[in-house]
Parts: sequence; C-alpha cells; structure tokens
Amino acid sequence: MPILDLLGREVKILPATGGAVEELQHPDQEEIEDKVINKEADKVTAFHETPEPDISNIYRPTSPLSRQDNHLFRFFIDGSIRTYFLATGIEGPRSFPIELAQVGAAVIQREQDGEVKVWEHRQKILLLLPKQNEGISDTLWIQLHRVEKPEFLELVDFTLPDTLSNTRTDPRDKAGAKARFEMHKLEIELIETTDSLRNEDSWLVLDGAVKLDEFIQAPNLIGVAKSFRKDPYFQFGSKSRERKDITSILAGLPHAHRTAAFSAYGGKVAFWYVRLREQRELDYPLMGVVKVELPRPDQTPIPAELADLLSRALVAERNVTPYGLDRRWHCSLYPIHIAEQVIKNKFFSREVLMGCIKWPRP
Repeated sequence: MPILDLLGREVKILPATGGAVEELQHPDQEEIEDKVINKEADKVTAFHETPEPDISNIYRPTSPLSRQDNHLFRFFIDGSIRTYFLATGIEGPRSFPIELAQVGAAVIQREQDGEVKVWEHRQKILLLLPKQNEGISDTLWIQLHRVEKPEFLELVDFTLPDTLSNTRTDPRDKAGAKARFEMHKLEIELIETTDSLRNEDSWLVLDGAVKLDEFIQAPNLIGVAKSFRKDPYFQFGSKSRERKDITSILAGLPHAHRTAAFSAYGGKVAFWYVRLREQRELDYPLMGVVKVELPRPDQTPIPAELADLLSRALVAERNVTPYGLDRRWHCSLYPIHIAEQVIKNKFFSREVLMGCIKWPRP
C-alpha cells in the first residue's frame, strides 16, 4: 500500500506484535455511547405525550401488533465496526498510535410477505492518525493525502473534535471513538436513501439513538436501543419521594407494556421503554427491555396512540429471536441482527488485511 510505504519512510515505525492487534469492543459500548451522546438527559422531569399521563400510572398496555395486521416497520438499519492497532509511529519528539478500522452500515428492507433483503450497504476502511502537535506534521499529512489510494480507503485525523472522541483522552481510545463516529455518518447517509419510501405506513428502525452528532430529523423513523444508560433518574414534582431511578421504573414494567413517553433535549426527542419479554424468562429486570426514541423537531408531544402503535409493532418483533447467536438476544430485533451480519460478513478478514500491510524495511 503506497500510503504505508510513505508513512514508513518518513516516520519511525514500531509495528504491533503479529502485524496488528484487534481492539476489542467494550461489551457495553452502546451503553457508554448513550451516556456520552445523551449526557444532558441524566435527569428526566417532564412527560412528552398527549394527553399527559397520570404520574401514578405511567405504564400502558401494548399487545403485539402482527405484520399481517399492520406492516409498520419496513426498513431496519445498523452499523458495525472493527478496529486494529497497527503500530506506534515516531516523528521527531512525538509518538502516536497508527490505527486501522473497518466501518460499515446496512439497510434491510422487509417485503410485505416477510422476506428480507439488503436495500443498501456501504463500508470503508479508515487509516486513523493524529495530526500536528499530537502526531503527523503538516508537511507529511499533505504528502499522505497526495498519495494514490483505493476508493475504499480514507485517511482520518482522529484529533478532530466530535461528540464521541471528545470524551476520550487515551489516543487509542480516541481513535476508536472517531471510527464509531465515522460509522454513524455512514448510517445517516443510508437513512437518506429511504427518504422517498418512508411514510406513516412505512417506518425505519435505527439501531441506537436518534442523536448522533446532531439530531436525526428524518420523519417516520425511530431509534431502538438494546443497551442504554442505567443512571438517569426521574422526578415529577418537588417531593423527593417522587424521585425514581430507572431500575425501579423498569422493574415494575409488565410484559408487552410501555412506559409513558418522556421529554429530552427540551422536547426535541420523545423517549420511552418497552418490555418485549416476560421477566420470569430472564435473569434481571432490565433484560428484555428496549429504549425507544422518536425525533420531535417541532418539540410537540407525541400522541399516546402513536406511541402505542409503534410499541405494539415492536413487541411483535420479539420473534424470530437470535437466541444463542447474540448475547443481547432478549432485546434484539431480528432484521437488525440480519443487518449486522451482512456488514460483518462483508468485512475483510484479519488475514486479508494483514496481507496488505507491509511496512518498508529499515
């Protein structure tokens, strides 16, 4: 790869053992991301549905709504990532990590008869380097950009600020967060490919939050998170006894029910929780529950009937389940699982990548 030849000639390279070390993802990466992206939503003080719920009863029944009765969700999108530590680079007095990442996103379309197919898929490889005071000099950075490289390879400065990497201080962690940010940008691109096909009878389900860097304001879209932050508290009224943590709220949430919709970001997002599975089937109260987010750009409360409809359709998505294939099977939606598998199956294997990475001999 010419770009690595140039890098190896201009920078002292200390290769990783075996050529590369895969950066293992934190098992609760989505929960960590939820804390970062939704850092302002640690205290919930307002409902965001109409009519406004009674504080003494915040649960609503949402019996399963089968696809045969109302095929509401037609598109499902997910993103995936693999990152590798390639080497430590030394230029002048500065040392820095050199990382490689594969990022991808896929949209699954479900036909009326239930057949699923890939609507769109995109992926790219990122070479992640720090610039200027933290790494590569401006002169070398310009040279790297001029080198011929394949269309799927992108040179990324992981010191550029964004919502995810801003919270990291370790350079390798910062590079990994930047890769996740680039993955989310791919997801947003793919959401736009469905714009002309989404309507009140044809919705898209995004795996995760609807606020990535900015709010996704696309209509007829919900975010469904399998993992979410466990530290927010809910307080309605001035009395301390009315303050509840999320565990106590979800422990009381019956099967095939949702909570009331709550307000986040000054009403720009309505969110609520839906229990997909009986608690007796699972190990602890927060299993089998998903967090649902709906963009509300006009800051108006969501009609309770719409939140019920979306939740009922979600409860019906509990089967088929990827039991045994995913540790989060209890809150997985099968088309999202398919999207993730499409991406991972199209990633290059470590062996193929390592075959392309040859540093110049000193």
